Amino acid sequence: MPDRQLEAALAHVARLEAMLARVTTERDKLRDAYERLKEQLELLRRRIYAAKAERIDVTQLELEFAETKTKLAAIATELADDAAPPPADVPPPPARTRPKPTGRRDLNAEDMPEERVVLLDPVREGHAEPIAFEESCRLAYRRGGHVRVVVARAKYKPDPAMEARHEDAMPHTGIYTVPMPKELVERGLLAPTMIAHILVQKYRWGLPFHRQERMLAAQGIRLDDGTMSRYGEHVGASLGCIVEASAKEARESAFCLSTDATGVCIQPDPEPGRRKACRKGHFFVVLADKDHVFFEYQSKHTSAAVCDMFRGFSGYIQADAHAVYDAVFRGEARAAPEDASPKEVGCWSHARRKVWEAAVVAKDPAAREALLRMHKLFELEREWAPLAPAQRHAWRQLAARPLLDDFFPWVAQQYARVKDTRGLVATAFGYAVRQEAALRRYLDDGRLPMTNNHSERALRGIAVGRKAWMFFGSDDHASAAANLFSLIASAELHGLDVEEYLAEIIHVVPYWPRDRFLELAPKYWRATRARIPAAQIAIEIGDITVPPPLPTAEKATSR
Repeated sequence: MPDRQLEAALAHVARLEAMLARVTTERDKLRDAYERLKEQLELLRRRIYAAKAERIDVTQLELEFAETKTKLAAIATELADDAAPPPADVPPPPARTRPKPTGRRDLNAEDMPEERVVLLDPVREGHAEPIAFEESCRLAYRRGGHVRVVVARAKYKPDPAMEARHEDAMPHTGIYTVPMPKELVERGLLAPTMIAHILVQKYRWGLPFHRQERMLAAQGIRLDDGTMSRYGEHVGASLGCIVEASAKEARESAFCLSTDATGVCIQPDPEPGRRKACRKGHFFVVLADKDHVFFEYQSKHTSAAVCDMFRGFSGYIQADAHAVYDAVFRGEARAAPEDASPKEVGCWSHARRKVWEAAVVAKDPAAREALLRMHKLFELEREWAPLAPAQRHAWRQLAARPLLDDFFPWVAQQYARVKDTRGLVATAFGYAVRQEAALRRYLDDGRLPMTNNHSERALRGIAVGRKAWMFFGSDDHASAAANLFSLIASAELHGLDVEEYLAEIIHVVPYWPRDRFLELAPKYWRATRARIPAAQIAIEIGDITVPPPLPTAEKATSR
């Protein structure tokens, strides 16, 4: 009997121990989940209520990690004995100096109309003569106005004698009216300058059509937002030929394509008696060196869509570490089996952002040290920014490469410590470990940027504008908008007056040969415009004489 009781007691103890182990495991899982939720809550709170800039007190980091700071300084400045000295043509990095304050801006240097306000003393006026005036300037605003363009087409009465002499050139009989010039929007209400104005207001400054309608109504102009929307889709789709030509040139000759994407809402197809939520589409931006910026709308954010965008390109592609780009780097976007696959260039800003979240939100000491190490890399890159690409490449090999050779083994050690956990710390170090090859890639050439921030800046216009216009009416509307975003961004890149450029190409495109649309891209527009008669460009509704093709050598050097 006692043996049975002992066995029962031992069995009961075993069940309790198993239960305790199970409960302990569940408790640990809940505790881990609770800590992750706390991190996510703190991260969201910072994104909503705190400044979004990834600011941190570098001085405090240097105090905390004085030994690391000393080590980084030694690596960056005291080059190892086996490191080759810089070539003779590589100057030392320029010293960073703070620009001298210039004081109040001198408005007299600005090119603008001037009005004078003369202030006289009514007591002295008529008794004393002013000997001089003390002048100061203010910046004022005068409302501009819209213009009614009257197109007057001449009518000619019949002249049998002249028609007989010019029978081939004048086959008409009876009263002859000069035909309308070619227009991008035939029999339209708006002239090219007005079309360009409303499109720039929306696609550059984020002002939706319905708000423009109200603003125009306040000035006495009746123009409904439906008309503006139809013009936007028609003109955007028609100008896509220029964007396609620019994208084709970029895929064939660009050195590095930088890309990023953002989501937009697309209005669903209407169904009687049923309301449906908007679906999501995506705008991809691609920056081709300093030549072109083009946007492409894709209804799906998939590897297949990305492969179609980069089909046939074999240079460098800089992107974030999203999985949709993996297929491109595996070679699935090659136009032919013998073509080389593009090389991936990582973004150090993405890596730093994850480390910053781990340091500030999770307060991990190793993440704070990683921030200090990354800060040194960014500091050196800022010093080398004014250098030519060859010089920047040489200094990267001498100073940045040793820092990276020390950084990544250290990161691997930190990741081994946290790889079995989940949270911001494991995410930050895991990202750096998995992206090591891509993050090192910018050492290959001085032309490669260290970050992909320029792509994110290009997307800012869409990210800000969608808060005002909220959605696109259809995939076709979004594709047309992508063409307008492309031309506006490229015109800004090359320093063109965006509104003037759009107005001029809207005027010129109907006359231009189909195989020469690349000449109308912002990169080549100055050279192309100089070869079109100025009098024809000045009249926004009229015939255009197409010049001969731009010479290849001149096209290659045009900006």
